[in-house]
Amino acid sequence: MNKTRTQKDKLRYNIVSALVYIIGIILLIQLFNLQIIKGADYRQQSNTRLSRESTLQAARGDILDQSGNKLATTKSGYILKLYKTKIDDNTLNNALLNIVKVLESNKDSYIDNLPIKIEPFEFTVGEDSAKRWKKQNNIEETKTAEECFYILKEKYKITSENLSDVRKIMAMRYIIAKDGYSSTKNVELASNISKESVSVFNEQNDKFPGLTIQTGAVRSYPSENLASHILGYVARIDENELKENKNYDINDRIGKTGIEYIFEPYLKGKNGIKQIDMDVEGTITGEGIVEEAIAGNSVVLTIDANLQQVTQKALKANIEKIRSGGFGTPYAADAAAAVVMNVKTGEVLSMVSYPDFEPQLFVDGISTQKYSEYVSEEANHPFLNRAISSVYAPGSTFKMVTALAALETGAVSTTEKINDVGIYRYTKDYQPKCWIYNSYGRGHGYLNVTDAIKHSCNYFFYELGNRIGIDTLSRYARSLGLGSKTGIELLGEAEGIVSSKETSKARNTVFTGGNTLQAAIGQHDNSFTLIEMAKYISIIANGGNDIDVTIIKDIIDIDGKSISKEELNNFIKQRLGIENEKQTELDFNTNNLLAIKEGMRGVTSESGGTAYSYFKNFNIEVGGKTGSAQTGIKGKTNGWFVGFAPFDDPEIAVIVMVENGGSGGYNAETARDIIAEYFGMNANKITEDMTAKPTTQIQN
Repeated sequence: MNKTRTQKDKLRYNIVSALVYIIGIILLIQLFNLQIIKGADYRQQSNTRLSRESTLQAARGDILDQSGNKLATTKSGYILKLYKTKIDDNTLNNALLNIVKVLESNKDSYIDNLPIKIEPFEFTVGEDSAKRWKKQNNIEETKTAEECFYILKEKYKITSENLSDVRKIMAMRYIIAKDGYSSTKNVELASNISKESVSVFNEQNDKFPGLTIQTGAVRSYPSENLASHILGYVARIDENELKENKNYDINDRIGKTGIEYIFEPYLKGKNGIKQIDMDVEGTITGEGIVEEAIAGNSVVLTIDANLQQVTQKALKANIEKIRSGGFGTPYAADAAAAVVMNVKTGEVLSMVSYPDFEPQLFVDGISTQKYSEYVSEEANHPFLNRAISSVYAPGSTFKMVTALAALETGAVSTTEKINDVGIYRYTKDYQPKCWIYNSYGRGHGYLNVTDAIKHSCNYFFYELGNRIGIDTLSRYARSLGLGSKTGIELLGEAEGIVSSKETSKARNTVFTGGNTLQAAIGQHDNSFTLIEMAKYISIIANGGNDIDVTIIKDIIDIDGKSISKEELNNFIKQRLGIENEKQTELDFNTNNLLAIKEGMRGVTSESGGTAYSYFKNFNIEVGGKTGSAQTGIKGKTNGWFVGFAPFDDPEIAVIVMVENGGSGGYNAETARDIIAEYFGMNANKITEDMTAKPTTQIQN
């Protein structure tokens, strides 16, 4: 019995042993097959299966004018990106130089944020920025631009002695070092490159290890510098912005100024994910989309692109004409702004600030040379939106405020006449002359309020200011929207200053009776933005109704649906930090407003009006007012024109201001061209009396 069992156990052992040997032989054969016979094939397959995920950039939402014209949009473009591969510094540097040469040969720009230029060696940023840059790059603060250049040359192991080539390689190495890259994370070198460059990179892919070209959405501004201060611009996100915005990556563009900045949360879409297969040498072997990108919402502005274009051209032409002495006496006009507003709705139809800039230059990274030009003293602050961010003394364009305050309080009636004798002697500390006295040695004589506006009689408004006092005058100025932000949906709106006892006290000065006279004709501390002035003139024109100033008409999602007004209002308040304000209650006497408006009609439509020579043959009746405001700088006078049209049923208010523009009457021509465009007239057929000799009338 035991013998039989032993034989069976041996048989089982032998069977198991045989199976083990057979399995082992099979495994050895398979291993030989995998490693020796088919090893090369499998290694090739393995190499081509190095997968990397890449961001698929979403199309940024369009910015449209009120008719749907695209002021800012996205177009499909080629984006050049680089992954890290196993190559030495010398190979990398040569590859980067070749990349730059290909781009430059096809006039493509590339990212260049290195703040050092050569021949001569200089920093392209200010002293404080240069110090911060050296600290960030672990370079001693005392090092010169040339010393920093050679420190980076050694750091990046650049062997070339050609300074131009070294600078190009260094710019690429700097962006790589700044943004970082790896075998799975790319760094962007250029965007919106030409098809010619793409062709070279694709045909010679093996010469550019790690280089990949992606098709993505590139921001585009089809009308170049049109509405640049409204639109703002986008640029590559910086480190601080990246920390604050978790849904962005280092290669994203983000709104920096204007509408692009304020409505960034709506304009930015949701990025997708793209999978890229590459071999170990960096050559792309396949691509596929893992998650589709979703485009951003479109922002519709109240702006009329055609009117904006005409305003921009007319303003620039006016400056050139003033400079050349085309109106008579030449003035060194160097900056200007204009606003066109719907008087019934508060919608901004056109807003221009001069000088301006090109938003497109910032998308791919503005060159250090061009940026230096923009920030040079000669450029005169092209990034400043003078329509909302600068305040100016309004001069005689303020006189309608003084008139309304006096009429509403009964200090003067619409029929009372005041005798302008030339010199106002009713205050001890200040006895000013009417502007006409300086020219003719006499006053205007007896005038009522309508004629006083028409002739811009300073004496008349000195008397009104003396009658009502500064407290009443400042109260009515504020009731017309002056001295308060309008709440327009743009960053950087300044708050105007209304001349008052409180304002003087805040400056540790004593307010005098003479200050009241100055304030009554739009001087002293009175300083307002153009957008405030547009609101003020709109209220006068529309019969005393308050308006909410806006530049946004709608926000539309990718399905064509508008967001709710409640959502939009809440977003704007939060974005701009605006608190809910009580709506101003206006209740002006209709007859008083009519008397003021009749005076404004006389400015443009009656002989003797300060803008009559520019409007006497115009087919539309316009209410207007000129102003020439002293700036406190000897020989520098800012010129104003404010007006509305058509007179009988006003639709638009037009505000034009030229820094150092001399006579306010010079700006009437710009306003006329703007009004002609709005009403579909042919401005070229408008004639004017070229024999007229306008003169500078300070304070008119």
